[in-house]
Amino acid sequence: MSIIRLRSVTPFNFTIYVMLSGLALFMALPLVFIFNHAFKPLHEMFLFPPTFLVRQPTTQNFMELFQAKTVDLVPFTRYLFNSVFVTVVNVLSVILVSSMAAYAFSKQRFPFKAFLMSLIMIALMFAPETVSIPRYLIVGYLGIVDTYFAHILPSLASPVAVFLLIQFIGQVPNELIEAAKLDGASEFGIFYQVVIPLAMPAIATVAIITFQYAWVDIEGSTLFIHDETKKTLSYYVTTLISGNANAVAGQNIAAAAGLLMFLPTFIMFLLFQGKVNETMVHSGLK
Repeated sequence: MSIIRLRSVTPFNFTIYVMLSGLALFMALPLVFIFNHAFKPLHEMFLFPPTFLVRQPTTQNFMELFQAKTVDLVPFTRYLFNSVFVTVVNVLSVILVSSMAAYAFSKQRFPFKAFLMSLIMIALMFAPETVSIPRYLIVGYLGIVDTYFAHILPSLASPVAVFLLIQFIGQVPNELIEAAKLDGASEFGIFYQVVIPLAMPAIATVAIITFQYAWVDIEGSTLFIHDETKKTLSYYVTTLISGNANAVAGQNIAAAAGLLMFLPTFIMFLLFQGKVNETMVHSGLK
């Protein structure tokens, strides 16, 4: 059987396989570098010519990272806790709000539906940087500066998540919802027991997008938070790689922190990439 398969491979297909394999290896080089760089001792980071692979791996970088404290005596673990807490709450909140909004837009009738949908479409065209000042004014007006709500509230309304879920939930057959109503299911019961299970691929995609945004976001810590104990890990990492005092001595800690920032998003994508592909395929069907 294997011989027959080998014979069926044309020179053109073989060339394509070789080119794509080479491209995949080339695109994997940054991942290899990130992992190697985090385990390099400090003296090895400044070798000339620079080395791509680590020669003397060490875990000292991570030990120094976990023992590090800022000038305000805030430990690294505090930043890590803040990031984990803010990211988890952000993901759960965006999924809940976006899925409920998408269900209403897809399967319900209410006044100004078309107008509100148009506003969501317009919101997709704005980059996050263009709304930083309005966000700051709203957060200040609500009086939630220096609180965890300042990290969560600005991300709660996600036009991308709502739009993606609308495309997916809109494909749920109306007959299935009508059958559930005839069986006596409430509106919330239909949403929780019928719509949510069918929309899990899109929800997984929204979770990945929201996780990546919340995990690396520094806007909240920079603009809305003055209390150092409520700032996130991503903000702390930027101070490691941008401060003049850390130009040399802190590079090993910055490398270890960079790997810790990268790993969660990488693992999330590996776990749910099948759901992402399924979402993209179904969202294109009409």
